Amino acid sequence: MNELTKQPSTTIIEINGVKLEVDLRNAKRIDNFKVGDSVKVLRKLYSDNWESSLGVIVGFDEFKNLPTIIIAYLENDYASADIKFAYLNKETQDIEICALHNWDIPYTKQNIINKLDREISKAEELVKEAYAKKECFLKMFGKYFEQTMKQVENKLWVIE
Repeated sequence: MNELTKQPSTTIIEINGVKLEVDLRNAKRIDNFKVGDSVKVLRKLYSDNWESSLGVIVGFDEFKNLPTIIIAYLENDYASADIKFAYLNKETQDIEICALHNWDIPYTKQNIINKLDREISKAEELVKEAYAKKECFLKMFGKYFEQTMKQVENKLWVIE
């Protein structure tokens, strides 16, 4: 019995008919994750700064030498909803995951959709601007290229 907390420091568990006495002071918790589980991703940014983000396990690569968990996570940015990917295996440094609880979610589904819609609108504006630049180029520079091509066609090329 642990004198400080007045709680037992060992417990007996049974696994497949085998009874084991486990010392709770040294027991390790083992988390089981599956594809689709929501997780928190703790990432080291730089120096000693860490950031926790919301994520979802999206895949598992069963490489023989380095099995890898693939996590999609939302980067903490209040202006956009940037989805990034993390790859977690025994070689990975500066990334940890743990189970996500209901009270951990600072966003709503609609918040994220609104951010994504804003990003789509910005991208659509950039595409419109690129088409306008192309049209301008074709109108303004078209004669230059027609003239240059006629000059090239009229020259004789001599190979010595």
